[in-house]
Amino acid sequence: MAYTTINKSTDYFNTKLYTGNGNTDHAQTGVGFQPDWTWIKDRSAAESHFVFDAVRGHSKYIFPNGNNAEGTDATGILKSFDSDGFTLGTNDGVNKNSDNYVAWNWKANGQGSSNTDGDITSTVSANTTSGFSIVKYTGTGSNATVGHGLGVAPQVVLIKELNGTNNWLMSHQPLSASLGDYTRFLTLNSTGAVSGAGNVVFQNSAFTSSVFNVGTSAGSNGSGQNYIAYCFASKTGYSKFGTYTGNGNVDGTFLYTGFKPAWILFKETSQSGQSWYIWDTKRDDNGNPLEEYIAVDSNGAEGGSGSTYMDYNSNGVKMRDTGTYLNGSGQTYVYMAFGQSIVGSNNVPAVAR
Repeated sequence: MAYTTINKSTDYFNTKLYTGNGNTDHAQTGVGFQPDWTWIKDRSAAESHFVFDAVRGHSKYIFPNGNNAEGTDATGILKSFDSDGFTLGTNDGVNKNSDNYVAWNWKANGQGSSNTDGDITSTVSANTTSGFSIVKYTGTGSNATVGHGLGVAPQVVLIKELNGTNNWLMSHQPLSASLGDYTRFLTLNSTGAVSGAGNVVFQNSAFTSSVFNVGTSAGSNGSGQNYIAYCFASKTGYSKFGTYTGNGNVDGTFLYTGFKPAWILFKETSQSGQSWYIWDTKRDDNGNPLEEYIAVDSNGAEGGSGSTYMDYNSNGVKMRDTGTYLNGSGQTYVYMAFGQSIVGSNNVPAVAR
């Protein structure tokens, strides 16, 4: 009996690099699955980030670096989600001739279906294996719960109002737990510190295996307003969401994830003025130390070439920089990390064939 090893590294998350050509129908393949959430950034120029998902539909976009309401463009930006990637239009933000781009892609479960677990009926596209769901709902203006479909409590919920200009709001549950206050939140399109003591964005209770909670704020639950939420639960060997404290030393803090990260997002939370930064191993493929970053709250081009920020290891990240944006002495940071596999290894048990 012959066996083959199944590699799981690209079943649920994958980074796709490409070069724009300025032409319509610029198809990108090699993602490894049909994406349900795609986040695109021009690495070469000052262009906004673009986020698309299958629940809202490929023609709908929002900007992670801004508070803009949702926009619609059926032909010029993202033309379709495809079985192994996506097809682009001619918009400079995603397909300018000769510019280099990065697209981060996650798999959920297609267009989604109705979920009645919470006070608010939601539309949910959930992948319980990878711990990721996309949730669309309409606010009530009153304290409420919203079903997320994950079957376990999410550690991170990221919310954007679609038909208004309220900011992107993130509940990072490990940070909230450490502060003893679940009303605390971070703002993705801002360099601000953690906010929300006594605020009404989120209620002061932990999320559950079936619902997350929202308060009365227009940013998360305005009456009659539409929202999209991206929900994440940790999965051993694939994803981890937590906090760490910097030490201000080139022999920096070691952040244990239990897997080799493929993508990681950081934010210093103790003081204002610090950006959100993303590193990934596709853009920075020359080994340690990692250099190239993208700032989420800015439309700026990729930065960091020639710098030393961190080492990626088989089980986590070792900080090599003393800056306050990543490893300031005594400063608190949040992170989101996605890795190479499900179940703690690049490979799952062999199967007969």
